[in-house]
Amino acid sequence: MRHVLPVLTVVLAIVVIWYGAAVGLNRAWIVDQAARAGVEPSRGLALVSETWSQERPVLPAPHQVVAELVKSTFGMAPTSKRSLVYHGWITLSATLLGFAMGTGLGILLAVGIIHNRAMDMSVMPWAIASQTIPILAIAPMIIVVLNSVGLQGLVPKAIISAYLSFFPVVVGMVKGLRSPDQMQLDLLKTYNASRSETFWKLRLTASMPYLFTSLKVGMAASLVGAIVGELPTGAVAGLGARLLSGSYYGQTVQIWAALFAAAIVAAGMVMLIGVMERRTLKKMGMAR
Repeated sequence: MRHVLPVLTVVLAIVVIWYGAAVGLNRAWIVDQAARAGVEPSRGLALVSETWSQERPVLPAPHQVVAELVKSTFGMAPTSKRSLVYHGWITLSATLLGFAMGTGLGILLAVGIIHNRAMDMSVMPWAIASQTIPILAIAPMIIVVLNSVGLQGLVPKAIISAYLSFFPVVVGMVKGLRSPDQMQLDLLKTYNASRSETFWKLRLTASMPYLFTSLKVGMAASLVGAIVGELPTGAVAGLGARLLSGSYYGQTVQIWAALFAAAIVAAGMVMLIGVMERRTLKKMGMAR
């Protein structure tokens, strides 16, 4: 309970603040409608009840978001185009492909950086500079260029996803591959170990905790990239498409439900990486 209680306390505080903010932000519409009808606006509990049950509120109440999330997830067939399972899988497929591409690219760059001084001096600054470009600015350009060469659908979104996810892997792996101290490196030299043997038996092993930490960050960034990649294309499927359609028709509850679905997907994937991390490090004798 001592681990659960602080989390529950923070969640409860957020929910209370959220309900209070919903009353304050949604009250203006009720007052405006009452003025148009020439009647007195509701007061007290009646006002609170009305602010928490609007069809298109400025800020949906938590129970409205949960109800929409449950209905869109469990109340419809997974193949339905109104189901969050359907849209979530489309976004997740682009996320996983982009994550795999970004992770592979990040590891290769990190290996090159630690073994080649020229790459260290040239690639790393460019990798850092690449992350200063707003993804919302570069995503439409990537999509237009790829469409011109016939690449549409999953691949452009995966490339945008990889663009965001490779950087944490590069930074984490460079730090991890350089984590062995000089005494360990000197010991392998006394054993006449080659550079490849030093890499596989010392550097790569030492980098595992750093790799898994960067993979968690990269997975979350990859999901963001997949959603952003759906926005400029006017996509009809995916969590980004749900956000677009909700904004077009003023369906704020739908928007919030899609946001929470994206957060749940990201949390689930990060937890899966955490499970893999614990099992891998335990097998390697680096964790209990």
